[in-house]
Amino acid sequence: DDNASGVAALLWLARELSVVPDLGFNVLFVAFSGEEMGLLGSKAFLEKSPVSTDKILAMLNMDMVGRLNAERSIAISGTGTATEWKDLLDRIRPDRFHFNYSESGIGPSDHSSFYLRNMPVLHFFTGQHRDYHKPSDDSPLVNYEGIREVGSCIRSLVLALSAKPALQFQKTRDENKQQ
Repeated sequence: DDNASGVAALLWLARELSVVPDLGFNVLFVAFSGEEMGLLGSKAFLEKSPVSTDKILAMLNMDMVGRLNAERSIAISGTGTATEWKDLLDRIRPDRFHFNYSESGIGPSDHSSFYLRNMPVLHFFTGQHRDYHKPSDDSPLVNYEGIREVGSCIRSLVLALSAKPALQFQKTRDENKQQ
C-alpha cells in the first residue's frame, strides 16, 4: 500500500487523462522519493521544477490509496487550502463514497512541500492499517478495484478543474507539525 498503490493510481490516471482531448491545462505526473526522510523528493522537485511554480494550479497527492474499505471512505486532507475544494469534491463524489475532509495543508506526505509554497493541495488516503511500514504490507492485501475507484474520483476532479482552471489559495490552521 505504501506507496505502490499511489504509483498505481498515478499510472492509471495518466492513462485515463491521456485520451481527454483538451483539459485546458497540462497535467504533470510526478512520483517522489525520500518522503520518510523529510520530503526530500518533493522539496527537490520544487527547487528545480521543470515548470515555473507559479504555473502550478494544485498538487494532488495519492499516498496510500490501496486499502479502500467496504464503506468506500477516503480521507482527503488539504480541503481548506483552496476556497473551491469542498464544493468541487462534493460535486464529484460518487453517491456510494464517503469523503472525510481535513482542511490542513500540512501532513506527513509530499503535498506539504507544495502547501508551504502557497499552492492548493489535496492528499487522498484510504487509511492507516496494522501493516504500515512492515513487510506484511504486501500485494494480496491491496484492494486493486479500490485503487481504480479512488483514481476515478481524482479523474473526475481533474475534469471539473478543467472547467474552472483557477483556485484561490488560502492558509489553513495546521493540524499536524511539519517535519
